[in-house]
Amino acid sequence: MQAYKDGQKKFANGEYDLAIKGFQKAAEANYEPVQTSYLIAESYRLSNRFKEAIPYYKKALDGGITNPDARFQYAYALKTTGEYADASAQFSEFAKTQNVAQNLQERALREVEIIRIADRLKTTKMEVTLKDLPLNTAGSEFSPTVVGNELVFSASKKEKIYTNNGQPMLGLYKINIASDPGSTQGNPVLFSQEVFAPEAHDASPAFSPDGKTLVFARSNTGKKKDKSPDVDLYMSRNINGQWTPPALLPINDSLAWDGSPAFSRDGKTLYFASNRAGGVGGIDIYRTNMDASGRFSRPVNMGRDINTAGDDMFPYVAEGGKLYFASDGHPGLGKLDLFSATRTQGVITIENMGLPFNSPQDDFGLVFYKDLNKGFFASNRDGGKGDDDIYYFSGPEEEDTTTVAKHSDPNDPLNPNNPNFINGKRKVVRYFLGGNVIANGETPTPIDSAVVHILPDTSDTQIAEFPTAKDGKFGRQPVEEGQSYQLLVQRKGYISKREPFSMSGRNIPPIFLTKELTDTTFNVTIKLDKLELNKTFVLENIYYDLNKYNIRPDAAVELDKLVQILKDNPTMTIELSSHTDARATDAYNMTLSQNRAESAVAYLNSKGIEADRMEAKGYGERELIIPNAKTEEEHQRNRRTEFTILSY
Repeated sequence: MQAYKDGQKKFANGEYDLAIKGFQKAAEANYEPVQTSYLIAESYRLSNRFKEAIPYYKKALDGGITNPDARFQYAYALKTTGEYADASAQFSEFAKTQNVAQNLQERALREVEIIRIADRLKTTKMEVTLKDLPLNTAGSEFSPTVVGNELVFSASKKEKIYTNNGQPMLGLYKINIASDPGSTQGNPVLFSQEVFAPEAHDASPAFSPDGKTLVFARSNTGKKKDKSPDVDLYMSRNINGQWTPPALLPINDSLAWDGSPAFSRDGKTLYFASNRAGGVGGIDIYRTNMDASGRFSRPVNMGRDINTAGDDMFPYVAEGGKLYFASDGHPGLGKLDLFSATRTQGVITIENMGLPFNSPQDDFGLVFYKDLNKGFFASNRDGGKGDDDIYYFSGPEEEDTTTVAKHSDPNDPLNPNNPNFINGKRKVVRYFLGGNVIANGETPTPIDSAVVHILPDTSDTQIAEFPTAKDGKFGRQPVEEGQSYQLLVQRKGYISKREPFSMSGRNIPPIFLTKELTDTTFNVTIKLDKLELNKTFVLENIYYDLNKYNIRPDAAVELDKLVQILKDNPTMTIELSSHTDARATDAYNMTLSQNRAESAVAYLNSKGIEADRMEAKGYGERELIIPNAKTEEEHQRNRRTEFTILSY
C-alpha cells in the first residue's frame, strides 16, 4: 500500500508527524495492522509524544508484535503518564523476555525498583507555589533564562513547520518580567534578528554573567540531507548593542547532539550536554573552560556520579556552585526530572527535587531569579496550555528572626531532613555482585563446577574467581560505584562466554536508605551454550548497506563480540555464513552473500583470528527462515549472518 510505503519513507527521514499521517491511512485500510500500530507508536515516541503512543503500543502488543523492545517502550510511556502499576507490570514482563538487549533488561529491572519507591519521591523539600506564565501557548515554550529584567526563552513560533512533530520551528524570544515575577509585561518579541534562522531551530539560550555573550543550540539547518537532530552550539557577542552573527563553537562534535548550554557564575566555564562517543550513557553533561580570548579547553565528561545510562541534560549552576540538571536516568517520577548535585568533602550527592517540581512527564531547564527562593523551569505536565510550558516557582520568604533552630542547617548531620545522614552518621551502602550460571535452552538447568572469572572492564587482570555450586550460583564479590566489569565464564563442554556488568546508574540515592549500613547484592544470570558440532548461532545486528558487502561500523561492533568468543575458545573452528532475502536473482544473491561472508571473515582475521579457523560461505536465498516474506521485518530476518561450529 502506497500510504504505508510513504509512511516508512518519512519515518526513516525522521519526519514523524508526516509518517503518522501515512500510517494512519494504512491503519484505516487495515493494512499490516500490527506493524502499522507499532510504527505509529514509535513515531509518537520519537517525537516526544509518549501519551499518544500508548494505545498504539497496546494494539501492536495485543496483535503479537515480535519486536521485544515494543513492550519496554510501552512500559516507559505508561510511566510518563503516571500509570505506575501498569508500567511496573510491563517492565517486569519485558525483563523476563528471552533474547532482549541486556542494557534494556537491566534498565527495566531498575525501573521496577524505581516505581516501587516512587511514593517516597513525592516529597516536597519546601512549600513551593507554581504558576504557569501568561506567555505560554498551545505550542512549545521552554529553556527560560534571565537577562536583566527580561526572560529569554525558546518557543515554536517560526513560520516553517517542523515535520518531526508538526509544530513551528523554534526560535529565541524575550519578554519583560513584571514586578510580580509570576507575570509578564506585554507579548513576547523576537530576541534578535541577528540570531534568527527562519528555517532552523534556535533554542536553549545561555548568557554569560555580564549578559554580553550568548551561547545557544541550533539544529536542522538544511546542511545535511537527513533530518536527524544535527544540534550544534553557536556563540554570539553583543558589541555596541548589536549581536554578532552566530559562530559555530569548536567544542561541537560533528557526529553528535550538542545542546542545553549554561555558564558558571564567574563565566569561565561552559556546561553543555552531548551524546558524543565515549560518554556514560545517552546524553551526558560536559564542561569546558573558556579563557579571556574566547578559546575553549577540551570538554570533560562530568562523570558517573552525575551522568547515567539515560539522558542527563539542561545543566544550571546556581550561586554557591550548586549544580541543577534534568535526568531520566536517576530515580524519578517519570521522564525528565529535576535534580540537584552537591559536593561535600569530595562526595557528590544527587537529590531528586520532588513535588511540585517534578511530575511523570518532562521537567527541566530550571533557573533561579534574583535569589534561591524563586525562579523558572519548563514542563509538559498535564494541566498546561500546550506542549512544553514555562512555570514560575516561589517558596516562602525566609523569616526575619535572630534565633536559628537547632540543627536547621541542611548540611548538618543531625538535621533530620539531611538525606545523607541518619542519627548523625553518614549512610553507607556496600555493593556486591553474585548470580547463577544456567544452560541455554527451553528449560534452563543450573550448571555446577563452572568457573566465573571477574575482571575489570579495561583489562584481563583477574579480580576474583568463583566456582558455581550445584544450583549454579556463585558470588558474592564486592563491587564499586561507577565501575564496569566483565564476567568470563568457563565450563568443559560449553562455549566460554563473557558477560559485561556495569555499576553505572545502579547506586542507591541516600533518600531511599533507612539505616546506617545497607548491603545490596546484584544478581546476574549467565546462559552458556553447549559446545556441539554443527550447532549454528545467528549474529544479531550484522547489517550491510543495500547491495554492498563492506563492514559497517555498527556491524564491526557485533563482529568484535565474535572475535572475543573465538579468543576465549581457542580450539573452535567455524563456518561463517551470510544469507540474503529473496528480492533479487538467485545468482546475484549467491555472489553477494559470498562476498559478505568473505568480508566478515577478513575482518575477523584482521582482529587476530587465524584464517584456518574460519570458512566463509554464502547461501544467498537458499535457506530462508521465512520463505514467503512480505514485510520489511520478515525480509530482515532472512538477511542474517550466522556461525556454525565445525570442530573444537
